[in-house]
Amino acid sequence: MATESTLKRQQFQIGTYLIDAELARTAEERQRGLMFRESLAENQGMMFQFAHADYYCMWMKNTLIPLSIAFIDEQGKIINIEEMQANNEQTTCAKSKARYALEMNTGWY
Repeated sequence: MATESTLKRQQFQIGTYLIDAELARTAEERQRGLMFRESLAENQGMMFQFAHADYYCMWMKNTLIPLSIAFIDEQGKIINIEEMQANNEQTTCAKSKARYALEMNTGWY
């Protein structure tokens, strides 16, 4: 069952790509993330925004589609990119302090 999102959206550019991202800014929005989604359109994703930079970790509990995640620092530089498998509760973490994390369809990066 697909769920309809009520999150604020923002468009931004990465290289030559225009990204349409939902913004997960509160703890509740970040915890829910992309759970129960059956698909993501091309160049769509979810941007997780944290109050401050830290060593954040993500998991894929109840996430039905495989995703690629980029951990991003305060200056907008990608720290590391990881592939995440659907319905996997193993954590994937930033390799240095991140302020953002951007989830896209698997292999997008």
